[in-house]
Amino acid sequence: MAEPAPSMDVAPDVAPDAARAASVDALPDPAGAVDAARPRRSDATRAAILSAARDRFAADGYERATIRAIARDAAIDPSMVMRYYGNKAGLFAAASEIEVHAPDLSHFPRDEAGARLVRHFVERWECDETLTAMMRVGVTNEAGAERMRGVFAEQIEPVLVAVCPVPEEAPTRAALIASQILGMALCRYVLHLPPAVGLGRDELIAWLAPTVQRYLTAEHP
Repeated sequence: MAEPAPSMDVAPDVAPDAARAASVDALPDPAGAVDAARPRRSDATRAAILSAARDRFAADGYERATIRAIARDAAIDPSMVMRYYGNKAGLFAAASEIEVHAPDLSHFPRDEAGARLVRHFVERWECDETLTAMMRVGVTNEAGAERMRGVFAEQIEPVLVAVCPVPEEAPTRAALIASQILGMALCRYVLHLPPAVGLGRDELIAWLAPTVQRYLTAEHP
């Protein structure tokens, strides 16, 4: 009787376990890819939440705005808002966080301080949507107004102390400067009044700078 043909199930030279291990090692590391992608997704989610929150707080005010409405505007689940910010108070604090990065006016000639300050703020308004969003919030509800007052007290007044003739007058001078800078920002970037929108940047600065300079350095009237 002829010997049976060799079986096709004879084990290959490489053991099965070793072969599987080698094939797995050759594959890309999905965990590494997920870890690399996660921060980008997280940043995009946070940005979407904050953008929706600023718009919703501006439209509805702090009291009427809801986490559910903000999540719907951001096209995410409300639980994600809670995960990142805890509650509405935490979300508002994050959405209203502003760094104006006011220039150190003591580094410039005294008679240029007004123009330097105005140019800084005009450029910030035109490149930072957060400032415009918080302006809208500030004129529609008390929480937003309080946040804007805090920004000027914490970040603007200390800058003025270095150049105003009487440091104790810095809060008053800051309020006068705010009337010019925030007033123009409201007209130009929120209300979009045509004459205010139509001014070129240098022209706008030329109009505002002399008044701000007087508020900064003039003697008390």
